[in-house]
Amino acid sequence: MKIPKEILSVKEALSEAGFEAYLVGGCVRDIILNREPKDWDIATDARPEEIQKIFEDSVYENDFGTVGVKTGSENEKLKIIEITTYRIEGKYSDNRHPDEVIFTKKIKDDLARRDFTINAMALPIISELPKNIETDIFDPFDGLTDLKNKTIKAVLDPEKRFAEDALRIMRAARFATELDFEIELNTRRAIEKYSKDLNNIAKERIRDELVKIIMSPNAMKGILLLEDLGILVYVLPELREGIGVAQNKHHIFTIFDHSLKSLDYAVKQNYSFEVRMASLLHDVGKPRSKRGEGYNSTFYQHEYIGARMAITMLDRLRFPKETIEKITHLIRYHMFYYNVGEISDAGVRRFIVRVGPENIDDLLKVREADRIGSGVKKAIPYKLRHLLFMIEKVKHDPLSPKMLKVNGDDIMKTLKINPGPRIGWILNALLEEVLDDPKKNEKEFLLKRIKEINLLSDDELMEIDARARVKKSEFEAEEVSNMKDKYFV
Repeated sequence: MKIPKEILSVKEALSEAGFEAYLVGGCVRDIILNREPKDWDIATDARPEEIQKIFEDSVYENDFGTVGVKTGSENEKLKIIEITTYRIEGKYSDNRHPDEVIFTKKIKDDLARRDFTINAMALPIISELPKNIETDIFDPFDGLTDLKNKTIKAVLDPEKRFAEDALRIMRAARFATELDFEIELNTRRAIEKYSKDLNNIAKERIRDELVKIIMSPNAMKGILLLEDLGILVYVLPELREGIGVAQNKHHIFTIFDHSLKSLDYAVKQNYSFEVRMASLLHDVGKPRSKRGEGYNSTFYQHEYIGARMAITMLDRLRFPKETIEKITHLIRYHMFYYNVGEISDAGVRRFIVRVGPENIDDLLKVREADRIGSGVKKAIPYKLRHLLFMIEKVKHDPLSPKMLKVNGDDIMKTLKINPGPRIGWILNALLEEVLDDPKKNEKEFLLKRIKEINLLSDDELMEIDARARVKKSEFEAEEVSNMKDKYFV
């Protein structure tokens, strides 16, 4: 891996001015793991005002020593590079920001304030990294060892780290999820002790960490970890209502386990965030709707209850309105009924209107996740394949004169005639030509053909009309056959 030229340029400018420059934080961790860094952060002993003198095109709008340097790069990740002065932080009265920041000249002081050892390493900035970069890394808190052992461990005193910023509790769970690491025992104990402080954290910050967990390949493990650490109650408390709650003859798992397995399927299929969340929350209303126990217990209208609960849950976490609407809509309609031979074309059309054409694909994905989460082997059984066929079938307008760029009014106006069967015959004659060559379906051309076709007798027009009806029927039959083949029905 090579260091981007924008980073090298910043480092060179700092060095020429007599200052140190290190890569720090997550980018060092990612480089060691041979992953492309999401961000490139630089730490230096230069004070913010000194950084601004070196880089005229820069922004300093905070009290924490971080200057944003504009590079003009075409790479979104490198358009602005954040350079932070080495600092020591005071007490965190609000569980988020330090009350006091003291600038220092020692990189070790700066690394000591960071959250986890795997994020508390510094790497000198050179043009081409050696094969064994570990020898060049400044690692005062043994982050390399924890990285090799796949361990999330707080820097120095874990209780102090989480008392400073309770969001680090969520970050610990998120890193463990994303990297598939385990949390070190003392760090874990401190998380359990300070988890209640998540109540003091802005919901938007918790939401952002949750989104990263859900979008991780190990999302199911992440939700389980939140519960094991006593964190889930501060993030998605309603989801916990399904823990240990048995279902009926259609399910072999508890509601909570079924929800996690549904999420896991959606993740493995690389579905969108909205589909993943809907898969996780689709049965959140079941515990409150449950009636009876055992084999024949029921959960009537749990989809309505669940949709209302999801609105509350997602709004509490400050999700955007459109995201909430999408997820709750999928939850509301995930129990749609379809049985081959029982639902007519008109019923399928009403289903499409009710759900919205734009939501059909995602709704079927949630149904797949629901099925696999129930322990069945097939995500898309014959019923769903047949529904897909029916949806595609009814989404195609019937091949009729309605598809033409002209109508009966155009014919009467052009020919100056009154309503009568001849108008229908002319329309079908036009349709026959368009079925043979769709490019002819242009208003100017058809208006010209109306005059020419009108020269034919009634008998000739009726003969053309009969041929058009046969051709339309054959064309529709071929289309339906192709769609059936597509969905194996």
